[in-house]
Amino acid sequence: MRRKASVACTVAAVIAAGVLATPTGRYLVRAGWEEGRILARRRAIADVVADRRTALAVRAQLQLVLDARRFAADSLGLRAGRSFTTFSALDHDTLVLVLSGAYRDQLRPVTWWFPVVGRVPYKGYFEFADAVRAAETLERQGFDAYVRPAPAFSTLGWFDDPLVSATLQTDSLELANTVIHELTHNTFYASGRADFNESFANFVGARGAAAFFRARGDSASVGEIERRWADEKTMGAFWGWLYAALDAAFRAHPGDAPAAHDARLAERDRIYALARDSLRTAVAARVRTIPADALARARLDNAVLLARRVYRTGLDDFDAVYARCGGDLRRAVVQVIAIARANQGDPFAGLRSWLQDTRSGCPSEPTRLP
Repeated sequence: MRRKASVACTVAAVIAAGVLATPTGRYLVRAGWEEGRILARRRAIADVVADRRTALAVRAQLQLVLDARRFAADSLGLRAGRSFTTFSALDHDTLVLVLSGAYRDQLRPVTWWFPVVGRVPYKGYFEFADAVRAAETLERQGFDAYVRPAPAFSTLGWFDDPLVSATLQTDSLELANTVIHELTHNTFYASGRADFNESFANFVGARGAAAFFRARGDSASVGEIERRWADEKTMGAFWGWLYAALDAAFRAHPGDAPAAHDARLAERDRIYALARDSLRTAVAARVRTIPADALARARLDNAVLLARRVYRTGLDDFDAVYARCGGDLRRAVVQVIAIARANQGDPFAGLRSWLQDTRSGCPSEPTRLP
């Protein structure tokens, strides 16, 4: 028995050494450590709400989380598990910093591979300095780099994700949206298709939050959520136009020759100047919940464009499925997941094909996910 234990320990030590010898291994170990710290601080949300020492505003937010979570499971059919039944207080106001990178003369993201989720166009960091160093490294290598904060994340059901204090900095509408968004990831996640996963969760989060407040009889909140969602789709259309314009310009100057490279960069500058003008004029005139000065200050480069597209691709297609399902979000979720599973290579193409087929319809009684 001791010999077997000794051999097992030796094998484990060798595996651990191998993992730590690689950058990805060290990153995963650090991420696991940070996740462990978050999990270790968990308290049941029900206990925090019942604790009279908890500030009234925090108690109200946490109760809303429990209510939104229950609605997502019972009314939308999302797989909630035990996610968002606990609360972890952080030492800082940002949960994770997300890094995106892109080639400057191509619409090609820098990607990272991780177990389970596959290859993704972003990487999270728990320390600001680590994120900045990684971004600076990308820029020295000639890439665009973009770092932004994220208030929440999902472990795709592998752990019972707690709500973290950073998430409470948003208003009640965004809080409900965030809970439903993350539970959508627990419910379905297409490996290697971050754009589909995030855009789908964006759609479910927005439409789900509206349904949640509608069920509570809060028409004012429903109206504001719908305005925000309309603006989200407007911005999705803007980023889609910008992507198409740059893609066409880059394709017009193919090859690795210095002249082609310089021509692509010149086209990039020209198109981003047009995009800046569009944000200040046409887009600003259409949106209702995004300040004009925020649009005027918006950063524009390939890393930002591709990062925005991850969350805002095909939003009108998701809404079209929702409309064909009679505005029944639960049925729409079931249908979208079925389409994605049947078209794993390109779920967006599957959506468009399904929408073009006038005979296509939603399930009449979606009691279970496919």
